[in-house]
Parts: sequence; structure tokens; C-alpha cells
Amino acid sequence: MVFYIIGLGLGDPEDISVKALKAIKSCKEVYLEYYTSVMSTSNNDLAHFLGVKLIEADRDFCEVEIDELLKRVAKDKEGSYAFLVVGDAFCATTHSDLYLRAVKLDISVQVIHNASIISAVGCCGLQVYRFG
Repeated sequence: MVFYIIGLGLGDPEDISVKALKAIKSCKEVYLEYYTSVMSTSNNDLAHFLGVKLIEADRDFCEVEIDELLKRVAKDKEGSYAFLVVGDAFCATTHSDLYLRAVKLDISVQVIHNASIISAVGCCGLQVYRFG
């Protein structure tokens, strides 16, 4: 059993890594967190591209209902689950909190990183080591 926290990149479904796509295809359930950032495509188009059913995770789900999901994941010794994030896996404190909650429940968590606004800031003429 693995709980994946997967970064989708900067908004285009084709930004996803091969590693992430393989992980997603192996999952029993795939959640899409869509309130901390916005995809440049619709959730339906993303689901079609990935070839899986996406369960939408809004703010309430991520902050309140996530505990019920994590309890189910902890009990399921065979199934893997994915939590998809626009940008990088740890772009928001919500995602770090999710990671810590999962670890506290002894859930095996694998993080698959991707590009985020931080890594893309060079397009504006800024350098990452001087940003923020």
C-alpha cells in the first residue's frame, strides 16, 4: 500500500512525469486537489488524459474530510491511492499537512515532485536563490 502525493506541473496535463503517470495508473482511487491552484485544463479533460476517474478534493475535503480518507488508506494493506496537486507536491502548507497526517498514521507515503511557480520564476528574469 502506498499513498502518493503527486505534483502535476504547471497546468498542462502533458507536464506530468512518466513516473507519476505509472503511479496513478496503479491506484485504487485518485484525488485531485483543485483549490490551492488552478489547472489550465478542465478536471474532465485531465481525467480523460490520465485515463482514470478523478475524485475532486475541495478545501473542505482537504482540511476536514481528509482524515476519513487517511483512515481508510491506513486500513487498506493492498490498495494504493494518489493525491494530485497542481505544481509541485509541496506547493502549499495543505500538502505538507497531508503528508504529516499520513506519516502519523503509519501510511507509506511516496512523493513525486514536478515543476512549480518557484522553478518557473526564471521566466520573469528572477533567480530562484534570490526569490522569496
